[in-house]
Amino acid sequence: MGDRCCGAGDGAGPVNDQRWDAVVVGAGPAGSIAALVLARGGARVALVDKASFPRDKACGDLIGPRGVQVLAELGVHVPDAGQGADLLAIGPSGRACRLPAFPGHTYASHGVVVPRLAFDHALREAAITAGAAPVRARITAVDASADGTVRTVIASDGRRLATDVVIGADGALSPVARLTGMLDPAAALWGFAIRAYLPAEVPLPLLVLLDASPWRIYPGYGWLFPGADGQANVGIGVGMGTSRRQVSLRDDLARFCAMLARRGDLGPGVRPGAVTGGWLRMGGSGTPPAAANVLLAGDAAGLINPLQGEGIAPAMVSARLAAEAVLAHPANPGARYTDALAGLFGRYLPGAAALQSALLSRPRATSAGVRLLTAPVVRRLVAGTWSLYWNGLVEGAQPRPSTWTAGLVQRLAGHLAERPGHVHGG
Repeated sequence: MGDRCCGAGDGAGPVNDQRWDAVVVGAGPAGSIAALVLARGGARVALVDKASFPRDKACGDLIGPRGVQVLAELGVHVPDAGQGADLLAIGPSGRACRLPAFPGHTYASHGVVVPRLAFDHALREAAITAGAAPVRARITAVDASADGTVRTVIASDGRRLATDVVIGADGALSPVARLTGMLDPAAALWGFAIRAYLPAEVPLPLLVLLDASPWRIYPGYGWLFPGADGQANVGIGVGMGTSRRQVSLRDDLARFCAMLARRGDLGPGVRPGAVTGGWLRMGGSGTPPAAANVLLAGDAAGLINPLQGEGIAPAMVSARLAAEAVLAHPANPGARYTDALAGLFGRYLPGAAALQSALLSRPRATSAGVRLLTAPVVRRLVAGTWSLYWNGLVEGAQPRPSTWTAGLVQRLAGHLAERPGHVHGG
């Protein structure tokens, strides 16, 4: 890698006459972590995003244990981070199962809660401090050779960024993946979620599996997570299979908030504020993680957990792996990155995607099953297993009985993914 060459500026600057070791598109958690690691490794890296920062994003604002571990290992300080450990999973009967948080060999014993407005800004600033050059631009084209190698990414205003490697960290709809022919929407496992803030004190994060009608499970989940300054994060998300059709969830969110009020989780008369939403691509589906000199990280690689919707921690972990692959093998990072992703996520995501599809296609059986899991005797037996598997924490878990049973569930779900007709990752 050559000497760092900065000066692109936040939205302007001499980018046309520079060549970058890497151009990272998207300055969310994935892009900023990738740029941070690359810059610390001596790479000349441009961090490109169409937005002016700080900016907000639709999200639950909960960063899981793998993400917390990345922050600790990279020494990145996140301001105003509230800790969250156990999580309450609430079934259609209204009964709750407390899912314990366990320390792992490769992840922390807790998550943190930080609004995306502050979290993304902090990560981006850390990357810039490390030497990444911020570029405000919307990427609308690429200049690629016949073998798919991208030599230049092109902004809507005509600016050209010549580069040896491209990391697409630009979300579920990833323009980088689309422009390079890596995205196959029909092969993806889609979801959509909306969120809002409202005044509430939330002792433990709630994730609610509710019925759409009596004994027919809702095709998704609702959540109520603690937030900063007494502002809780409330939202609802749905799984949509391979169809990315338009969906409106505002009425569902209103009904969900009314249900939380009846439970006593929200005060009387509390209403959600401004609602924002976004698409989810889950289960490692819809794209390969790499092709030629293009690597995809986070939501762009479809790494969202299909069972509980977590995306930030997988984004941070995958971005770090992508950056490390570029630093170790700048001429051909794709193979190393693909192998690293498979080692961490390959035993979980395909089975979780297949299990999600199976559960949502059987709404009556799923409603009954969740009611059973939250029954008083059963929940005491399954809480640890449920927590480790559902949260994708089997890999790197410390030895305990629930680790063994969660691993068994993961293997059984993996067999589902091997059956014909299920969505597979790229």
